Amino acid sequence: MIVFPLLFLLSFIIAVREIIRGNTQEFLLFLIFGLSIYTTAMSVAFMIGLKDIIPAFQFFKELLILTVLGIGIMSLREKPRFHLIDYLILSFLLYTTLYAILPLGEQSFVNRLIALKSTSFFVIVYFAGRFFDPKKIYVNKYLNYIILLTIAAGITICLEVLFNQHLQTLTGYADYSYYFFNFEPSGNYGLSWTFESEGGFKRFASFFANPLENAAATLLALCAIGALYTRDDNRFMPNVSGLLALASTFACITFAISRAPFASYFLVIYIYALLTRKKYITHTIHLGVAAVAVYFIWVLSSFEDKADGIVEVVINTLNFSNPSSVGHVVEWIQGIEAMISSPLGLGLGTSGRVAGSLGENTGGENQFIIIGVQAGILALLCYLFIYIGFIRTGLKWLPILRGKERKVCMLVLLLKIAIFIPLLTSEVESSSYISYMNWFFSGLFISIVMQYSKPEEIADAS
Repeated sequence: MIVFPLLFLLSFIIAVREIIRGNTQEFLLFLIFGLSIYTTAMSVAFMIGLKDIIPAFQFFKELLILTVLGIGIMSLREKPRFHLIDYLILSFLLYTTLYAILPLGEQSFVNRLIALKSTSFFVIVYFAGRFFDPKKIYVNKYLNYIILLTIAAGITICLEVLFNQHLQTLTGYADYSYYFFNFEPSGNYGLSWTFESEGGFKRFASFFANPLENAAATLLALCAIGALYTRDDNRFMPNVSGLLALASTFACITFAISRAPFASYFLVIYIYALLTRKKYITHTIHLGVAAVAVYFIWVLSSFEDKADGIVEVVINTLNFSNPSSVGHVVEWIQGIEAMISSPLGLGLGTSGRVAGSLGENTGGENQFIIIGVQAGILALLCYLFIYIGFIRTGLKWLPILRGKERKVCMLVLLLKIAIFIPLLTSEVESSSYISYMNWFFSGLFISIVMQYSKPEEIADAS
């Protein structure tokens, strides 16, 4: 188990060394290999008695991002032109920062600052990518790193299933979560309820923080596979590693047993097929959806009382009778009622992960509602417009860009679509790995776009 904190530390040291040498892009090495195992590495460090140095480790990732952002700003040779998305994201940061500074809500100033980091640090990550020179990053290299990480995650989760044991039971996860975040062990496996599903199924997380992060990381990997192995003529040309990674994504998404990401997994494949005009994939999905729909209608009408296993999980999800689905609905209603009663928000730290650690959570199982409850409807609308803006911009530029620029565009476009459904059922921004990768490449994409004042200029540049 000691390999996890060692790998975390090694990836950080290598990233820092390369940044000092002027090779700033290598900080992505830490984002991919360090942040993906962050919670597992910290859990093992706590288990072996290194709890006093963990707080220092916890700030490594933020410090690294701030360093990259600072280098990017100092490296600017001319005043950057800003995109509408830039203004929206900056407005979101300034607006939520105001909520942290002013004595709004019942949380202390320190807790408001912690909540601000949880809610808005993605803006800093975005601008670290936004001010990064796209010509100085080897995109294929880091997409291949994601492929390698995905294969490792697939192997790990298969071993978990084979031995029917969560990796987290061996890494000190429960004690670490209780000591630092006040989350008491729960569920039948001494971890938390998120590690199990209705019907007695274990939900596996591989080496990620929990099954939900594992599922979200799988969506990121699927998007990376689509971006890396799709040529400019839309041909999908995976090598052996790509096929192994694709199989690993299916294993991870299956054994994570997370409904929203599972739906997004096939949605991404469907959208990818539409974007690349692969009719055989779209037709296959249409037939598959029709067959599954007919099957479940038959089960619901004839054998509902006899349904068990996975069928029971799906049926109870569709009719909102299982505890998880009911919990989502209850949280949504609480959050919506809070926004109706307080349109300007209840203050930072009243919803989401920070509020949950304080035992005072309101509407905490929806990223959009979490933002709306804390900072009000204006912040929520701004966040929504940001996401819509990325999807519209991605659709506009995908047919135009070429080479690595097109790969970044496809990665960001697919990823925004992929995590939209999980955003409705969880606080995706609380996952450093998913959030940092998402927003850094989002910033890099806008940096690419803003090299051209009009799409037509690409023809002249190429």
